[in-house]
Amino acid sequence: MPLLEIHDLHTNYGAIKALRGISFSVDYGQVVTLIGANGAGKSTTLNTISGLLKPTQGHIIFDGQDITGWRPDRIAGLHLVQVPEGRQIIAPMSVYENLQMGAYPRTDRDAIADDLEDVLQRFPRLDERREQKAGSLSGGEQQMLAVGRALMNRPRLLMLDEPSMGLAPLLVNEVFNIIASIKERNIPILLVEQNARKALQIADYAYVLERGVIVHEGEAEALRQDPNIISAYLG
Repeated sequence: MPLLEIHDLHTNYGAIKALRGISFSVDYGQVVTLIGANGAGKSTTLNTISGLLKPTQGHIIFDGQDITGWRPDRIAGLHLVQVPEGRQIIAPMSVYENLQMGAYPRTDRDAIADDLEDVLQRFPRLDERREQKAGSLSGGEQQMLAVGRALMNRPRLLMLDEPSMGLAPLLVNEVFNIIASIKERNIPILLVEQNARKALQIADYAYVLERGVIVHEGEAEALRQDPNIISAYLG
């Protein structure tokens, strides 16, 4: 049984049908990417899974449990964690306080301090700036903070929404190095990424969305070599 199963999922924005019956899955230890043009429904998919949007039809099954329509806080309590588009760090709070906020669903308080130090070791620049206001960090540092905050919830599935958006090419490489290090820890990842070339390099499996419908899927390496995918998404 896959860790995450999406069955015939529909989500609307008012009269607009953003998702029109998509189905896919994420296995344990797998990195799955959703690629497609702006407005294809990629971020809507993640926001529906995490409870920020309510589906009008279909089912979301996580670790064998139907979580369709659950509140976001209840879903986060299952350690299904989303790093949202635009990072959404808490600007007036320090780096250290933002990381602590990532552990809010947890009850194992004794282990939180150890995990904080582990995240700071993983991201030395955050350690250097642990008392600095999060809003004063660079874009790349804020993305590191958003990922570090998510790791504080010990995710069983990590959903990343456009992690490279707005970053310089050098920082894009750094962000994908971070994703690769998370993959090495065998944490499953559902990745939405406008940079389809980078996404397909790191993913195991990929789904292509167009106008709320999955139009193609396959092993990521195979899609990287597909002339139609190259022409439409890789340039």
